[in-house]
Amino acid sequence: MASAPDPFSAVPTSPAPSPAGGFPPPAKGQAAPASDDQAVRQTIIANTTSVVVKVGTRVLTGTNGRLDEHRIGVLSDQLARIASTGRQVVMVSSGAVGAGVGKLGLATRPTELAQLQAVAAIGQTDLIQAYDRALSRNGRHAAQVLLTATDLRRRSGYLHVRNALTEIHAYGAIAIINENDSVSVGELMTTFGDNDKLAASVSGLLNGALLVILSDVEGLYDGNPAEPNSRRIPLVRELTPDVHALVRDKASTTSKGGMASKLYAAEIATSQGHPMIIAPGRDDAVLDKIFAGQDIGTLFLPGNHHVRGRRRWIGAAAHVEGAIVVDDGAVNAMTQRGSSLLAIGIRSIDGEFGRGAVVTLRDLRGREIARGLTNYPSSEVLKIKGLPSDRIAEVLGHRPYEVVVHRDNLVIIGG
Repeated sequence: MASAPDPFSAVPTSPAPSPAGGFPPPAKGQAAPASDDQAVRQTIIANTTSVVVKVGTRVLTGTNGRLDEHRIGVLSDQLARIASTGRQVVMVSSGAVGAGVGKLGLATRPTELAQLQAVAAIGQTDLIQAYDRALSRNGRHAAQVLLTATDLRRRSGYLHVRNALTEIHAYGAIAIINENDSVSVGELMTTFGDNDKLAASVSGLLNGALLVILSDVEGLYDGNPAEPNSRRIPLVRELTPDVHALVRDKASTTSKGGMASKLYAAEIATSQGHPMIIAPGRDDAVLDKIFAGQDIGTLFLPGNHHVRGRRRWIGAAAHVEGAIVVDDGAVNAMTQRGSSLLAIGIRSIDGEFGRGAVVTLRDLRGREIARGLTNYPSSEVLKIKGLPSDRIAEVLGHRPYEVVVHRDNLVIIGG
């Protein structure tokens, strides 16, 4: 029996030509040669029409907690070069709290919510001014965009944000997005948790997007990055459990993200048909190298089944109100045959939700399999779980739908 394909694929290490003369504009309709991983990178760049770059607190601030003006400068120069090719460029930038800590001369990051909100508000002014100064040297403006999870949770808000980003690009400016820490509150329903997920959600707003997450490590490693015998994985073709098992996160007093959150962002982006790269943010030419098709960081390839429109919103941005646990037969039917979720495949539920809510679908081991819009509220799902569809009317007194989640309103996570 043939062995399963290795999700890790080596990339030739010979460097691509220097981008000093500028980047080529995006190409149209090119197909990547499957046998040449270097060509895969170059073709992805050629087909990229929009770019979302996320940079974290550890990259943007020094050991003293203050903003690294040099880092913001070199990144802004590269963003401007990318934008000069006609590509839409969006920066999702952490750093507001770190900048506020340094600006106020605090010894440590506050732990109280109200203090964090205040420090973020103080630091945000320094953050956006630094980007605007750096971009102005390239004839562009920084457009500050502050978001909360609520802004993308509603379908109308999702579209409004997308339209605003489009017009910012049309004016020749570059959107600098951050989570609105100064008004976000502690409940999970109103915070993204980290800017990795925010960046992945933003990439879902755009067409032909490449998501680049700049980190304080070189990429995804096959062991602890601090160990000399660990090697960087240049290319991940599929996000399997083996890939997730490689995560080695470390504690931080300034950053909420980590490699686990970056892999979750990769699941979101690749399920939407977008490639993602984790790359070393402290490399002064990191974006130049990426857009020259060089072997840098770890590239995650998109899945074969891409989601669009409302299904993209369901999978990446909508607020999840509850969970439905399904048996292995239902998992196989949804993931392998593209089937809807029937009541007979449901084992249990978690939380309370109404009809039309977005729910997460989990297998018996607690792993998230999919998300979708439920046709029945939680109170009715409890009554019909495990039953064949023809018994729904008998139990509920009505049967408006044969399925609990229709396949047209269902998004497989990471598929």
